[in-house]
Amino acid sequence: VVYDEFETNEIMYPKVEAGSSAYDVVCPSDYMVQKMIENDLIQELDYDKIPNAKENIGAEYYEQAAAYDPGNKYCVPYCWGTVGIIYNKTLVDTPPTKWADLWDEKYSDEILMMDSIKDCFMVALKKNGFSSNSLDESELQIATEDLIAQKPLVQAYVIDQVRDKMIGGEAAVGVIYSGEIMYIQDEVAAQNLPFSLEYVIPEEGTNVWLDSWVVPKNAKNKENAEKWINFLCRPDVAVKNFEYITYATPNKAAKEMLDEEIQNNKAVFPDAKQLKNCEVYRYLGDEADELYNSLWKEVKSD
Repeated sequence: VVYDEFETNEIMYPKVEAGSSAYDVVCPSDYMVQKMIENDLIQELDYDKIPNAKENIGAEYYEQAAAYDPGNKYCVPYCWGTVGIIYNKTLVDTPPTKWADLWDEKYSDEILMMDSIKDCFMVALKKNGFSSNSLDESELQIATEDLIAQKPLVQAYVIDQVRDKMIGGEAAVGVIYSGEIMYIQDEVAAQNLPFSLEYVIPEEGTNVWLDSWVVPKNAKNKENAEKWINFLCRPDVAVKNFEYITYATPNKAAKEMLDEEIQNNKAVFPDAKQLKNCEVYRYLGDEADELYNSLWKEVKSD
């Protein structure tokens, strides 16, 4: 087994596009699935070979995926969640409720931002009431200026490291994926740390994401790839997987096997009310990618 991890979809994509590493299965996020479909990099799945996916994955996740994979031909939902704010209850006087709180000067050098173009711009766009999929150059300019203005307050731009920094008490607030919160809270309790960490979905809304399994066009072992996806969709396996990665499962049979307390954890499994202002990222085209990349360079180099 050759198993590789990539911090972002953008780092993963060129590897698959180049075909230099012949992966049999890849797990991209929603908008990247759309990009891979449009660029003919993945192949249709044979659902007759993946019966557990048909039986156990909730219909609402297929409906969500259909926005970028019409007919659900190319991907099987694997895990999902939101992007939100994690905060240290000891280091903040008032719990954050909106993205604008990440621009509060009282948290200077205590803020962790995502080292991710999509997620950073989503925060700044949503802060101003704009769509996270905006192509409006004036809106994007406002978001860029906001991110540049925030930069002196930011301790670090990180992705996976936000987890360890928050557990270490190194920052007051940070942007994080919802699937990390259970692990983080368990670690805080296990280490008997003198503070607690909480997660909130900002009131302006956020990104709700869905990661899925796909099979690249150049996969050498499609049959085994589909067996692998079918295996992961088995309820008992999905439960073990959830307990290890703590990211919300779209596997309805597996969710029913979890402790009731976990099923009712609104940070991990948010309800419809929490998601009312949320959006799924869309692939906006190569020109949009170039625009966002250019603006991100402005932010990082200013």
